[in-house]
Amino acid sequence: MDERGPANEPQREEEAVDVEWSGNWVAGRLGIELAGGGEIRELLGLALRRNPKRAHLLVSNVLGKHVPQRPSVVHGAGFELGERVRDLLGEAEARRAVVLGYAETATGLGHAVADGLGVAPYLHSTRRPVAGVAQAGGFEEAHSHATSHLLLPEDPDLLAAGAQGSPLVLVDDEFSTGNTVLNTIRALHARYPRERYVIVALVDMRSEADRGRLAGFAEEVGARVDLVARARGTVRLPDGVLEKGRSLVAAHEADDTAGEPPPPRSAPARVTLDWPAGVPDGARHGFTPAHRAALEAALPAMAGRIADALGDARRVLVLGFEELMYAPLRLATALEDATTADVRYSTTTRSPVLAVDDPGYAIRSRLVFPAHDDPADGPGDRYAYNVAGAGFDAVVAVVDSTADTPALHAPDGLLARLAGHTDRVLLAVVPSYVPTPAADRVPAPDAGTVRTPTSHRQEAAMLPEPLRGPAFSSYAAEDVGWLLQDLSDTRLEAPTEEREEAIQSGGAHYAESLPVEYQPSPQYQELFKAALDTSAARIARAVGTVTETVLAERGPRPVLVSLARAGTPVGVLMRRWAQHRHGLDLPHYAVSIVRGRGIDANALRWLAAHHDPADVVFVDGWTGKGAITRELAAALEDFEGFDPEIAVLADPGGCVRTYGTREDFLIPSACLNSTVSGLISRTVLRADLVGPHDFHGAKFYRELAGTDVSGLFLDTIAARFDEVAAAVDAEAKELLAADRAPTWEGWGAVERISEEYGIHDVNLVKPGVGETTRVLLRRVPWKILAKRGAGADLDHVRLLAEQRGVPVEEVGELPYTCVGLIHPKYTRGATGADGTAVKGK
Repeated sequence: MDERGPANEPQREEEAVDVEWSGNWVAGRLGIELAGGGEIRELLGLALRRNPKRAHLLVSNVLGKHVPQRPSVVHGAGFELGERVRDLLGEAEARRAVVLGYAETATGLGHAVADGLGVAPYLHSTRRPVAGVAQAGGFEEAHSHATSHLLLPEDPDLLAAGAQGSPLVLVDDEFSTGNTVLNTIRALHARYPRERYVIVALVDMRSEADRGRLAGFAEEVGARVDLVARARGTVRLPDGVLEKGRSLVAAHEADDTAGEPPPPRSAPARVTLDWPAGVPDGARHGFTPAHRAALEAALPAMAGRIADALGDARRVLVLGFEELMYAPLRLATALEDATTADVRYSTTTRSPVLAVDDPGYAIRSRLVFPAHDDPADGPGDRYAYNVAGAGFDAVVAVVDSTADTPALHAPDGLLARLAGHTDRVLLAVVPSYVPTPAADRVPAPDAGTVRTPTSHRQEAAMLPEPLRGPAFSSYAAEDVGWLLQDLSDTRLEAPTEEREEAIQSGGAHYAESLPVEYQPSPQYQELFKAALDTSAARIARAVGTVTETVLAERGPRPVLVSLARAGTPVGVLMRRWAQHRHGLDLPHYAVSIVRGRGIDANALRWLAAHHDPADVVFVDGWTGKGAITRELAAALEDFEGFDPEIAVLADPGGCVRTYGTREDFLIPSACLNSTVSGLISRTVLRADLVGPHDFHGAKFYRELAGTDVSGLFLDTIAARFDEVAAAVDAEAKELLAADRAPTWEGWGAVERISEEYGIHDVNLVKPGVGETTRVLLRRVPWKILAKRGAGADLDHVRLLAEQRGVPVEEVGELPYTCVGLIHPKYTRGATGADGTAVKGK
C-alpha cells in the first residue's frame, strides 16, 4: 500500500519508501493509463467499484478517506491549497470569500482549504436532511455512488450576503469532467449571482476536451472562474473499459466477501472529549473562523484525553465517519503532536469498492457494517477500507452523537468489526450540532397566545445564548447552560426579616429580592461533608434510577432542563450518569420557575427554537407538596409540545411519576445555598430588571469561591456510580413495570397541618428535608415538625434550628421526615414591590 504524502513539500518529512504503485493492478488488467507525471502516481491509486457510470475509482493517498495517512499530511494538503487561494484572491477578496465543500469525500478537504484561507466561513453539502433548516440549494453529482447534495446553512444569508463582491471557493477532491462543480455554480449563480468563483481540487484530471469548457462556461455565466489544483493529469480509458470493469468486479467479489469476520478481541471503551461548547461538529450548517479558533484552543486537551486512554499503543488509526471528516482529522493532528505513536487517519464511507489484497491495488481490505445514523435514504451497508490487516494496535472511532446508536454497538456494527482487527477500540463522540434557524425579530405574543414552532424561533432570535462557566457559575461549560441573565452587579440582597414581612404582607414577591447568603459555620460545614459521605451512594442510586427511567421513557437523547437552582446539581449528575454509563452527551440547561409567576417563557421559546420540545425533560431536586409541579403544568399550557412531567431525585410527596426514590432523606445539596449550586443565587424576577425579551436573572457569587463545594458534591456522588450500577439496573427495571401514578399524599398532609396549626396558608408549610432546610436558611421559621425516630438525616436541621432558636417538635404520623413551618404572622418594615428598599440598603 502506498501511503506517501504529497510531493514537493519540503516543510513536511515524507516517507522515503520504495513501494509498488497502487494502481498497477487495475491499469494492467483494464488498460487504464494515468498520465501526468510522478506526482500524480504519488497522490492517486486505482480501484474498481460497482457503478453503472464509471467502473474505476481514483483513490487519493492524501485525502484521508480510503487510505490511512498521517493526519498532518492530510490537513497540510488542503491547507496549502487554501494558502494558494488566498494569494490568488488577495487579502481583501479573501476576507469576503465563502468556501463550499462537497460531501462526503471532500468535507474535510474543504475545511482544510478554509483553514489555509484563514478568514473565510465554510459550508459543505450534505446528504443528511435536518429538520427545521431551510434548504439554500442542492445539486446532483454525476458519477457518485450517492448523488443528492443538500445545502443547509444555519445562516440562510451565508451564500447570499454580498454575493456580488464575495468570491465562492468550491472544493472537491478531484476535478475530472467538471460537471459536478460547473452544475453547482450554474445552480447557485441563478440564485446568488456573483462575479468570481474559484475551483479547488487536489488533482485536475480533465481530458483535453473538458479543459476547454471552463473558459466557455465563465463566459456563459458572466463571471471569472479560476482553478487551483495540487497536480494535473488525465485518465485514458480504452474502449469497453466499463464492461471489462464489471466483469473483473464480479469475478473477485466472492473473494472480497468470503469468510466470517473475526470475533472482537476486546470490548470497545469510550473516551470523553469535552468538546468545546458552541463549536459545531462540522460545517454541515456552517463553520466560521471564530469556531475554528475555539476548536484550536480545545484540541490539545482533547488529544491528551485520547492519548491517556490509548496507553502504550504504538500504531493508531483515528477513524472518522462519512461526512464527519474534519473533527476527527483535527483530533488526529493534535494526537500526532501529543504522542510519539504512529498516528494515521481515514474515514468510513457509503461508497462500495472492491477490495483486492495486492500491493498494486489501492483498496487492500474492507470492513462492512450497517449504517448507524438512521440515514434518510434508508438502511444500507457502510465500509471502512484498508483497516483490516494494516497492523493498527488501536483504533479511535470518532462519530457524532446522531450516529451513536444501537446499530453502532451491535454485534455486526462498526465497533465490533473494528475490534476483530485491533487490540483496542476507543469511541469518541462529538455532539451533533443543532442549528438555530435565523428569523426576523418580532414582538412577543400577547399573554394567552399559543406559541407555534415558527413564533418560538422568531422570538428566540432576540435572546442571547446560554451563560456558561467559568464566566457564569463554577460549573464547567459543558455541565450546564444557564438560560438566565447575569445580575451579579445588582444589589438584590435584603435581610431575611424584611423579606419575610414583605412577602407575607403582599408588598413584594419572594423572587423580587434575594436573601443574604448563609455563611455556614465550621461545625455546619463538617456536618455537610459527613452527610455527603454518608449519603453519596444513596444519592448515586437515585440519580442512576431516575436517569435510566428518563432514557427508557423519553428516548435515547433527552434534553435535560433543570429548574434553577435546586434542580441544577441533579441535572448535572443525570448528565454525568448518561455519559458515564452510556456515552451520551446530553444537552443540559437551567431555567427559572417562580411560584405564582410561572416558568420563564423566554427560556421556553429559546428551547423550542433550538430543540424539539418533545425531547425536553424538566428536572428538579425533590418534591415537597407539589406546588412547582402544578406551576409548571399550568405554565406549559400556552406552549405546544412540552411535557409537563418533572423528573426528580426524590418524590416524598408522591407528586410525580418519574423519580429516583420516594424516600424523604437528606440530599446534601439542600444543606447549602449557592456554594453547592455552582455559586449561583436563586433566580430573580422583577419588572425593573427583567424586560419582555429578557431571561429571568440570577447572580454569580464569585467572591464565595473559597467555600465552594459544588464540584466536591458532584465528584463524590459520581465516584459511586460504578458501585451502584447493578442496584440501579434492578430498581429501574422494577420502577418501569410499576404503577407510579402520583398519589399527592403530601398535599393532603400539608393541608391538614396548615389547619391544625392555625396557619391557614399552605404556602407557609414546607414539607420534606430539602424544603425544611430552605426555610431555615432563607425564611423566618416558626417551628420544625420532625418525624419521631428520624435519625442522622435531620442532624443539620437540628443544628440550624438551634442556631436560629427555632423549636423542633417531634410528631408521630407524618409522611415526611420533617416539615418546616414559616412564621405565619411576621411583620416588620420590609422591601417594597418596586425594590426601592433593596436599592437603598
